[in-house]
Amino acid sequence: MAQKQKVKEATCEIEVAFEVIGGKWKPLILWYLGEYGTLRFAQLQHLIPDITHRILTKQLRELEEHGLVERKVYPEVPIKVEYTITEKGKEVLPILDMMCDWADKYNYFGYKLKYCLCNEDSCEIAQDDS
Repeated sequence: MAQKQKVKEATCEIEVAFEVIGGKWKPLILWYLGEYGTLRFAQLQHLIPDITHRILTKQLRELEEHGLVERKVYPEVPIKVEYTITEKGKEVLPILDMMCDWADKYNYFGYKLKYCLCNEDSCEIAQDDS
């Protein structure tokens, strides 16, 4: 007999959205997959050098669980695994673009950025000002 999965509760839709795509790494993972298409684990880790192996694995699993990322395993030695953003995941990209524009509009709120994903020209200016 299959065990019933406990229904999760949330205060509102915004909480659900941030649970699925929020955090430090998930938006970056989605952004890079949106920009480059299909990437292997090591390529993602190279693009996001501050993320640990364990956390990248966890974030990818969660994105896959929610249908935003597809994982394809090739039966090779050594094993080859590729990650691709799904159509559902691509729907998040315009939201990330708007968030980039908003942060840029307010000069990144005084933050010095490690990764310049959205607007490299204005990011370089912001980096030089610090």
